[in-house]
Amino acid sequence: MSSFRKSALVMAIAIAFTSIVSAQAKDENLLAAAQSMQPAVINTLHDLVLIESGSGNLGALSKVAIYAQTRLKALGANTEVIKSDTSERVMVKGVLNGTGKMRALLIAHMDTVYQDGILSTQPYKLDGNRLYGPGIADDKGGMSVILHSLALLQQAGWKDFATITVLFNADEEIGSGESGETIAKLGEQADVALSFEPIVAKSIAKAEGVLLAAAGATTATLEVKGRTSHAGAAPELGRNALMELSHQMLATRDVAKGIPGAQLNWTYAQGGLVRNQIPEKAFAFGDVRLTQSGAADKLLAALESKIKESHLVPDTEVSVKMDVGRPPYVAGERGLALAKRAQAIYAELDGRQLIMHPSTGGGTDAGYAGRSGKPVVLESLGLAGWGYHAKDEYIEIDSIVPRLYLTARLLQDFAKNPIR
Repeated sequence: MSSFRKSALVMAIAIAFTSIVSAQAKDENLLAAAQSMQPAVINTLHDLVLIESGSGNLGALSKVAIYAQTRLKALGANTEVIKSDTSERVMVKGVLNGTGKMRALLIAHMDTVYQDGILSTQPYKLDGNRLYGPGIADDKGGMSVILHSLALLQQAGWKDFATITVLFNADEEIGSGESGETIAKLGEQADVALSFEPIVAKSIAKAEGVLLAAAGATTATLEVKGRTSHAGAAPELGRNALMELSHQMLATRDVAKGIPGAQLNWTYAQGGLVRNQIPEKAFAFGDVRLTQSGAADKLLAALESKIKESHLVPDTEVSVKMDVGRPPYVAGERGLALAKRAQAIYAELDGRQLIMHPSTGGGTDAGYAGRSGKPVVLESLGLAGWGYHAKDEYIEIDSIVPRLYLTARLLQDFAKNPIR
């Protein structure tokens, strides 16, 4: 998730939504096919991890896109490479056509947070049940689950859908500014949207799971205009924008605490150009997380009010603005119903538990997919893992077969019994 900027505390605690689920008879043929496919999934993970596709590496992202398009074509999908209007960044779209009525959207992202050369210090490697590599969980595992779940269904001859649309974007880790609208439009056309961010490893949460909510992401910008002067000879003639910025950052640091569904942290600031000059301009960026509709407007109004209350440096101008980004994801009643179906499917596999993680402070493209309110949306159908955005990222190999089985069965089940 910048995406899936998962709150380490929430994900580590992994609060379970308790529900008693009666196990149904598992699909033995589908399960056997998923088990036989595990080595191929590992090969796909290997291929993807060895391409260092940080969000800024457009060349590497193009290589991942070519790989993904080739794999989707092999599944019989009509494919398209969608170029951004503002850069050379691309998305890969694939559409499978069936004979039924369901329209599904499956999303995952090709970019990672890592810098070029990361494989030299954090290599792809196997250690027991863990497979390590930068981006292997977030979100090359998600890409792999999509590709191989569709292969499972193809092998089974299942065609009970109108369309299954796959979208792999290349800017999730930097806010999906170039792909968000595409995801939102595709979501509006779908009956169900499944997002394949990773889920927390069993070594942390004791069971695999799905996610029911994630915060929206917005940027707050605080700007101060003062007056420049010589810092040594005539500092009194200047109006220090950096000092005023510091004052306003401290004054507004707790404003969001009074607004339900809003969180604000000032995370980056800059002021001045040289050592011996009173800075004329200064600005700060704030990371804003939103979990309720209307919270952004309320936060902006509260910030503007607080700024007007006092100035440390006379004759300075202070302004604040909000640039709304990725919308919040909330599964809602229909998403919860789909999550309960996922629990029942997991119970087919020897009665195992599926945790429902209530929320995370991170963002996810599931927010874009569900923005219209039309599709049923569920997040975190990717592989179980840990260490994403950190060091020694890994997936748990024994999550591969259950996640393939879950995705395939969810699509089959929704096609037969859609959630309205």
